[in-house]
Amino acid sequence: MGRTYIVEEAVGQYLSNLDLQGKTFVSGLLIGQCSSQKDYVILATRTPPKEEQNENLNHPRAKPDNVDEEWTSEHANQVSRMLPGGLIILGVFIITTLELANDFQSALRRLVFAVEKSVNKKRLWSFTEDEVSERVALHICSSTKKILCRTFDVCDPKSSARPADWKYQNGLSTSWPSLQSTVHINIHIPLSTTTVSYSLEKNTKNGLTRWAKQIENGVFLINGQVKDEDCDLLEGQKKSRGSAQVIHHSFDVKVLTQLLLNSDQRSTATVQICSGSINLKGTVKCRAYVHSSKPKVKDAVQAIKRDILNTVADRCEILFEELLLNENPGKKDPGKELHILPHRVFVPIPGSAVMFSDYKFGDELAEEIRDHFIELLDQRIQLEHLEVAEEINTACVSSSVDRQPSLGNTDEDEQPTQPMKTAVVLKIQQNIGVITAFVVAVLAAGISFHYFSD
Repeated sequence: MGRTYIVEEAVGQYLSNLDLQGKTFVSGLLIGQCSSQKDYVILATRTPPKEEQNENLNHPRAKPDNVDEEWTSEHANQVSRMLPGGLIILGVFIITTLELANDFQSALRRLVFAVEKSVNKKRLWSFTEDEVSERVALHICSSTKKILCRTFDVCDPKSSARPADWKYQNGLSTSWPSLQSTVHINIHIPLSTTTVSYSLEKNTKNGLTRWAKQIENGVFLINGQVKDEDCDLLEGQKKSRGSAQVIHHSFDVKVLTQLLLNSDQRSTATVQICSGSINLKGTVKCRAYVHSSKPKVKDAVQAIKRDILNTVADRCEILFEELLLNENPGKKDPGKELHILPHRVFVPIPGSAVMFSDYKFGDELAEEIRDHFIELLDQRIQLEHLEVAEEINTACVSSSVDRQPSLGNTDEDEQPTQPMKTAVVLKIQQNIGVITAFVVAVLAAGISFHYFSD
């Protein structure tokens, strides 16, 4: 038996209203949350067309080869930055005419795997073995509105299509519990001289991977308490009675990483020669959401944990993009730069308790955030509902580090991504490793001299 997708009715209305407008097809992303029993789809957004693609899509002989996997994957990357914890891109949809329905089935499969591969590449976390690895491919006929819903196991490159149920429900996410956490970040990343050929971003990614293990193994307090992971998250909470009353549960989460070291986990201090270091420092606001159908504590902890990792990684990536795009060869002091970084902004989606996020620069107008939501999520938001989560932070960047960021890609043939918005402190401190090694050497020489003199 295939999976069941419970879909917000507003998503069905959105898909029905999408018009081909003379094009051969329209494709986009499906956003929601997985659970062991079923998946929940709370938002659909079309992929904005490339200007140079318009002629190809309008051509009467346009074929599935015109489906741009790279462009769809890039859209998925941009959208994934706007998702709070607990939400992922569940799959893709495509709308075609009836006569082309069969032609686009293989294209749908390619899109599913391309999107999943692209968004997974930059994550600091990995899916667990017991998590759902099926992603949905939805085909809709523009004339009959007939739906063909199938899934593919993205962990199996040879996976074949499996049928799935597509069911609509009104007010699906209006009562989803939310989790909020304020996390203070102070991550020191030494830049060894042996990795001097690495880009700033690659060095940072390596350091963040080590930090991510601390978050993964941290202790999470929900409303000040440590709860068993298999307990019901809503245990003891007031439940809604009837459709007229909707109760939204909110939980405060604190992260303790100081409890990581024990007798079996000892760190060994080492001295290494460094060309510099990166210090990520600041306070980040994190949010996550879980479905309201008997969610477990482990689901909630996993959702907020991944939002912490995602938002820090996204901020770093966005910073490097900005540094590259705003490179000024004529600046007088290339050794040190001060950057004012943006803050995270949360925006509610109409008809849902879930808030999506974006990153706003200090000189950026609220209207630009609104345009960004229209472009990437095809959602019109109210400016008065923008919620700025964080204070302004600064970034001091030293030229001792390789300032040629790879924009999140380690593959040479990949293209740069469009800059987004972020907020965290980045400080580059020069030659700390060299100074440390020198001090240790001097102390060792002094002790040896004193010993042989005696």
